[in-house]
Amino acid sequence: MRYLKVIFGAVALLVTVGAWAAFEVTPPIQKELDKTIEIVKGWAADPVIVNAVAAQNQKGPIAGMDNAKWKSIRRSDALIKEFQSNPAAKLLQQKLDESKGLYSEAFLNANQGEKVAFVAKTSSYLHKGSAKFDSPFSSGKPWQGQPEFDESSQTHQVQVAVPVLADNKPIGVLVIGVNLTQLSGVAK
Repeated sequence: MRYLKVIFGAVALLVTVGAWAAFEVTPPIQKELDKTIEIVKGWAADPVIVNAVAAQNQKGPIAGMDNAKWKSIRRSDALIKEFQSNPAAKLLQQKLDESKGLYSEAFLNANQGEKVAFVAKTSSYLHKGSAKFDSPFSSGKPWQGQPEFDESSQTHQVQVAVPVLADNKPIGVLVIGVNLTQLSGVAK
């Protein structure tokens, strides 16, 4: 009997994961994502965000910090709390709170892909080399990822990223996770 419960649980999990893996961004959902990208562009233009990125660009990444070392730092560590309590992080938290769950995560990168601010600790410290950073930073245009299950936020989401601009040139990137369950409800 115990084995049957395990097998049924595993089958249910596979069906759930398979359904999300096959999530299709329909035209109505894409229309809502396009609206979201315009909203996020506004956030990226906020002086609090622009000034935080500009200040981080003057400092550069934390010496010796790479993604492997980042993963070993606890969420309760003072370093992590600094990224969550600076003015840019507080603004991002406010925006997420106002969205009532539509946005599942938010993080801000400086010009080397390093973190400036976030709502919750990210899986990586450096995003340089990933499409979510490289595409908006090099093109100056928004980027949209594929539907995925995000471990950091524990939601099924689509990430969107927009450049943070100064003098019409990218100086950083703002990444937002858009909760697909919420978004598909809005798109109906």
